[in-house]
Amino acid sequence: MPDAGGIAGDRLKSFVERIERLEEEKSALTADIREVYSEAKSTGFDAKILRQVVRLRKMDGADRREQEELLDLYMNALGM
Repeated sequence: MPDAGGIAGDRLKSFVERIERLEEEKSALTADIREVYSEAKSTGFDAKILRQVVRLRKMDGADRREQEELLDLYMNALGM
């Protein structure tokens, strides 16, 4: 592919193709994750809670504790 306007066509095409492949992989992974949540739900687990657990496990322990403490504080302030 020839250069056009100072842009290396082959290099640009390479980037675009790599991005397209990664987008396809991302779509496949998203479908796989959705399937796992569906499977968990069919065995009696709550998908919303599972998503929350996954999100919390990604967090640093100190951040998670701080968030839990704030949640407790807010709930107590609301009389919950």
